Amino acid sequence: MLRVITACLILLPGVALAHPGHVAHGDFTTGFLHPMLGPDHVLAMVAVGLWAAVIGAPATWLLPLTFPLAMLAGGALGVFGVALPAVEAGIAASAIVIGVAVMLALRPPMWLATLAVAVFAVFHGHAHGTEMPGAADPFRYALGFVLATVLLHLVGIGLGRMTRSAALTLPLRGLGGLIAVGGLGFLVG
Repeated sequence: MLRVITACLILLPGVALAHPGHVAHGDFTTGFLHPMLGPDHVLAMVAVGLWAAVIGAPATWLLPLTFPLAMLAGGALGVFGVALPAVEAGIAASAIVIGVAVMLALRPPMWLATLAVAVFAVFHGHAHGTEMPGAADPFRYALGFVLATVLLHLVGIGLGRMTRSAALTLPLRGLGGLIAVGGLGFLVG
């Protein structure tokens, strides 16, 4: 089953890109749906929660707090038209790097994990901000994509905590590997 999902992600990379200019209204709902409908965002944001669970406290609250805050900064850059190179590659790299970190159960110093998550979040935020139309309500749109992000982080933390037993360590690492492969599919697609 996991191979089928991975194959679909690799064979359908156009579906994975969440940034074709699809935003129509720029309200709360549009902001909320942006990360939820973009598989590249979903994988990366769930991966942040998984990695936070792998690292343990204080990462379980620090990483999911850092990501949305840095994402808002990136969103502001996008709204104000500040160019950021290789946004799609940065988003794909977030899934690859954090997926590998989960797969290898990496526990770097907290400052390094927080910095990595913050840098990747800026790319995600920039994509959100760039996609927002000029007539949108930036506050409601941002509130929507931040809430969706937090929920995806919580899904990752929940999955990570469910697999705390030694018997479920391998599936958690495998999930990290699948996320990394999905990110690689986005990158080469």
